[in-house]
Amino acid sequence: MYATTRRAALGLVLGLWAAASSSALAAPVSADPLPSWSVGPAKSAIIGYLSRVTAPGPDFVPPSERIAVFDNDGTLWAEQPIYFQFAFAMERAGEMVARDPSLRQKPAFAAIADKDHAAIARLDEKDLMEVALATEAGLTTTEYEALARAWLDQARHPRFGVPYTALVYQPQLELLAYLRGAGFKTYIVSGGDVRFMRAFADQAYGVPPEQVIGTSLKTRFELRDGKSVLVHEPALESLDDGPGKPSNIDLHIGRAPLVAVGNSDGDLQMLQYSASSARPSLQILVHHDDAAREYAYDRASKVGKLDKALDEAKARNWIVVSMKADWKVVFSPHP
Repeated sequence: MYATTRRAALGLVLGLWAAASSSALAAPVSADPLPSWSVGPAKSAIIGYLSRVTAPGPDFVPPSERIAVFDNDGTLWAEQPIYFQFAFAMERAGEMVARDPSLRQKPAFAAIADKDHAAIARLDEKDLMEVALATEAGLTTTEYEALARAWLDQARHPRFGVPYTALVYQPQLELLAYLRGAGFKTYIVSGGDVRFMRAFADQAYGVPPEQVIGTSLKTRFELRDGKSVLVHEPALESLDDGPGKPSNIDLHIGRAPLVAVGNSDGDLQMLQYSASSARPSLQILVHHDDAAREYAYDRASKVGKLDKALDEAKARNWIVVSMKADWKVVFSPHP
C-alpha cells in the first residue's frame, strides 16, 4: 500500500516536473525574434529560412559558411535627402573653401560654399567624387575617423532634427541580431566610404571594423614622430558599388554570402552573387514606400534608385520588404 502510494506520488511529481520543464524550454522558442516586423510573407520567409539552414536536414548549412552581407545607406539607416556621408563631405568642403578661396574655381566647391542647392542637385558622380577625395586627402585614417565621429555627434538630419545615427532601422537591428544568434557572421558591404562607416558601425549595428567593406581611397605608409600612420591620397583604391561588391566580398571574405540584404540597383550584383550559391540562400530588398514615417522612392530617385533590382527581385521571388507594410516601426528608439 505504502509502496504503491509512494510510486503514485513520485509519478505525479515527475509528471509535473516534466510539464514544467517542457514549458520552460518552450518559452524561448516562442519568443518573437523580429518583434518590429509585421506578420506576413517577408517575416515568415526569413524565419523559415533560418530554421531550415540551422536544423538537421537537407538544407543545413555548417556555421563556418553562414555569411550575411548588408548594404548600409537605405538598408541599415536612412539615405535621403542625400547620402549622409556626402552631408559630412559638404561641411568639410565648405570649411576648406573658407581656408582656401581658390577652391571656388571648382564648380562643386563653389556650389557647396554658396549653399546653392540647385547647383548642388546638378552635381554628377564625378563632381561628388572630386569633393569626397579632396576632403579626405592628406588626413590619416585615424584623423578622418575622428572627424567623422565628431560630426556624427553634432550634426542633425534636416527633416527629423535628430542625429543621423538615430535614423538606424530598428527592424534591421533585429534581423542582424537574429542572424548572429543563428550563427551567421554579419558584414556591411556598402558603396559608402569604409572609414566613414567604421567610425560608427560597431556602436550602431554591432558590426566591428574588420567586417565593414566599403569604397576606399589609396593610402600611403608614413612614420610620424616614430609612429606609423596611413595617410589618404586623393585617388580611389576601390569603388564598392554594383559589380564591385561581389569582387570585394570575394577579396575580403572569401565566401559567397548566403544572405544578402540591399535596397537599390547598386546592390543588384551582390544579391545575384548570393543567389548563385550552391547552398540555400536568401535575398532581401528594402522598398522605401513610406513617405509618412520615412521616404517613398524607387525607380526615379537619384539617391538609392531601385529599378532593375526591383524587377529582378519580383522575377526571382526574392523578398521585397515594404517599409510601410512589413515594419511596425522604422527607426530605433535607442540611437
